Amino acid sequence: MIKVTLIALGKLKEKYLREAVLEYEKRLSRYCDLEIIELEPVKLPDNPSKAQVDAALLKEAELIFKKLPKNAELYTLCVEGKQLSSEDFAEKIYDISSQGRGIAFVIGSSYGLSESVKTLSKTRLSLSKMTFPHQLFRVMLLEQVYRAFKINEGSTYHK
Repeated sequence: MIKVTLIALGKLKEKYLREAVLEYEKRLSRYCDLEIIELEPVKLPDNPSKAQVDAALLKEAELIFKKLPKNAELYTLCVEGKQLSSEDFAEKIYDISSQGRGIAFVIGSSYGLSESVKTLSKTRLSLSKMTFPHQLFRVMLLEQVYRAFKINEGSTYHK
């Protein structure tokens, strides 16, 4: 069974989002060993300078590096990332799984991710060019991971 790690900066505050994540955790338990790691983002003042943001992202990168699993292909979620169809995403997960490797996804803070984290990633991934609430994004990613497993098993979930 493939190990899927989701590292996210910040905790889910809204009950309905926490419940959605729990639902996807339950659904995904058939297909993978899912671990969700929440890290505390660095606090920044209102209207921080670029230097303050860059320093915060470097500190967050240190936290992320400590939690990255060994033998996992890293995908960073970035605005500038590559967009994949659900079928292409499913194929990537299938390929990784068939190699006996795990996969790790990293969702940065509201200011994004340090370039040092992005550089380590196999793929910079974007789910859309649109902007979504930071906390909702975790649910959206988990749904796409679940959809990928359903596609790979030949289910009618993906129409």
